[in-house]
Amino acid sequence: MKNINTLGALIQSNYQSKSIKDELRDNLIEKIKNKEKTFEGLHGYDNTVIPELERAILSRHNINLLGLRGQAKTRLARLMLNLLDEYIPVVGGSEINDDPLQPISRYAIELIKEKGDETPITWMHRSERFSEKLATPDVTVADIIGDVDPIKAANLKLSYADDRVIHYGMIPRANRCIFVINELPDLQARIQVALFNILQEGDIQIRGFKLRLHLDIQFVFTANPEDYTNRGSIVTPLKDRIGSQILTHYPMDIETAKIITLQEAKLDSRQKDYIYIPELAKDLLEQIVFEARQSEYVDAKSGVSARLSITAFENLLSTAERRGLVNNDSKTTVRLSDFVGIIPAITGKVELVYEGEQEGAAKVAYNLIGEAVKSLFIEFFPKIEKLQKQDEEGPYDDIISWFFNQKEGFELLDDYKDKEYKTMLDGISPLDDLLGEYQSKLKKVDSYFVKEFVLWALVEFKQLSKYRFTEGIQFKDPYGSFISDL
Repeated sequence: MKNINTLGALIQSNYQSKSIKDELRDNLIEKIKNKEKTFEGLHGYDNTVIPELERAILSRHNINLLGLRGQAKTRLARLMLNLLDEYIPVVGGSEINDDPLQPISRYAIELIKEKGDETPITWMHRSERFSEKLATPDVTVADIIGDVDPIKAANLKLSYADDRVIHYGMIPRANRCIFVINELPDLQARIQVALFNILQEGDIQIRGFKLRLHLDIQFVFTANPEDYTNRGSIVTPLKDRIGSQILTHYPMDIETAKIITLQEAKLDSRQKDYIYIPELAKDLLEQIVFEARQSEYVDAKSGVSARLSITAFENLLSTAERRGLVNNDSKTTVRLSDFVGIIPAITGKVELVYEGEQEGAAKVAYNLIGEAVKSLFIEFFPKIEKLQKQDEEGPYDDIISWFFNQKEGFELLDDYKDKEYKTMLDGISPLDDLLGEYQSKLKKVDSYFVKEFVLWALVEFKQLSKYRFTEGIQFKDPYGSFISDL
């Protein structure tokens, strides 16, 4: 590359021109043969989306990624850059990245005709070969394809009939690049129609010019199924010209979801050293998102983005960090009561149906936390029977009896220092017996989160009552005060 700065030197090097689709295809074939991972940093798509995307690339198709919000559609498109050659030659000064061996613009053709083998060549890195446009209602044909530039015509003293007065839009400037249009249904139908010729014939039409630029572009579109009814649709002839439509999805299990959250969360290195996060807390966070996707109060058509778990995880750590800083603790551990701090992340990320709006966003968020606790509890402890025989002893009877004798209730304050928090939970001795029987291998540092987890679960199964007040949470036997009053 350092020695190839002219067209003559490029020809002598035996460089062979290649279309971008062939380039992607050839490099993908090499990666598959060498057992290399083609799309780094994506989890949960190994057996679903990625094989379909690879098949589309091998077929040289333009691609539409169809899925709900937060399913890594744009990231998939950006990762396709890794399948491009590291550098490609470009005619020096070309606006549309002309291939020196196959020029298409008037500028490049005339320059090569004038200078021949001395035509200057520049090298374009693959990182520069990605162009992206978010489809918004104000997008025009001039923006994405091009139009006559009156200022250029005046400066060059040219007639409007001269094709040198054309100002190229984003798509011609993305020649030999990957071009992504996000949220395609939001693009007005008349703008979508303007893409027909580019997708099918590879050329563009600007005003009345007899212009045929055989553009070499890998198109990737993204769309949300919800958009088809709410804001617009992909016009049928355009959809027909898109080679492959690939459906994306959310993580199918908690383990995959945890990997994604930990990978994407923007954490301060000091937080990692300062805060201990029990594994159950990570599971619970992801379970909340799974519950949201199934909740009758949340609009399933809108989806629940993976960004919910990422921002909620950041909020969770910040809640624990703030408490530790206020109390001057040298280190701190995430508590279940810290999950109150993720409410703003939930309310800002879920779209509620009418019933959810009636309940209120904050209440729905609290309910999701409760449902997540309830769902995970039976994976670690015996199921709580609704109807228990009178003489039969249950595993939670001692805990419930302990609360029955606490007439004033049991309070866990949000601002307790770590030592105070542990002392309070250690005071409920039946909790130690329960953990000893069913979670005997539990680490001591995790046991306090699990103890609080048991209390929350007993509330969800109607064995205890919980009251949230400004300073913290109070747990009580739901019937104890009633019986004592009698």
